[in-house]
Amino acid sequence: MSDNQGVSAFPHPPMQYANNYTDENIKRGKAPPPPPPIQDSYSMFGAQFSADEAIIRPLEASGCRRLYPHNYDHKRELKKLNHSILVNFLDLLDVLIRAPESPKRAEKLEDINLLFINMHHLINEFRPHQARETLRVMLEQQRTKRLEITQKFQEHYDKVLELIQTAVSSIPDEATAESDLLNESEILGPESLATTEPSDMDACDSLDTMMCKIVDDMT
Repeated sequence: MSDNQGVSAFPHPPMQYANNYTDENIKRGKAPPPPPPIQDSYSMFGAQFSADEAIIRPLEASGCRRLYPHNYDHKRELKKLNHSILVNFLDLLDVLIRAPESPKRAEKLEDINLLFINMHHLINEFRPHQARETLRVMLEQQRTKRLEITQKFQEHYDKVLELIQTAVSSIPDEATAESDLLNESEILGPESLATTEPSDMDACDSLDTMMCKIVDDMT
């Protein structure tokens, strides 16, 4: 007992687990491996459970008496149990009014307790259906969200494509640009060349004049 005195019956807090799974520990292989899956039986909340048993255990497994047949309609049986609970509750009130110390009081309490256990078990049998419906609704929401995102992407794609097409259509063709340049040269004629040539000639004449002056000074 002294050796187990400082050992907790519950697992460590999550942060102590998270600190063991750092990037460095994972790279070096020092992170602890996950616990192996349970094969046989396990204890939870003080009760023994088997890994192969059904998700919803039958009433007989817990030692309770079944008040409805094996082949039944959930809706009908729940209505019957609800009606029986109301009737037994009224009987309990009558017993408490007429004879509070009567042994029928304990009997009615046991009957009401058994009825509630059966009703609770029938409701628990809807848990797998509830899980499936919850998963279905979650997937539907994800699908709707992805469709909305896809639609927005498509709208932006159409806008960008329209802008690109508008920009491309506004660019003149190569043949059109060349014809415009030819037309401009034809309109200007040789005078445009004449206007550009004298500037170049003037530059050459000024350089020649400077060179000649330098040669004259040297001689």
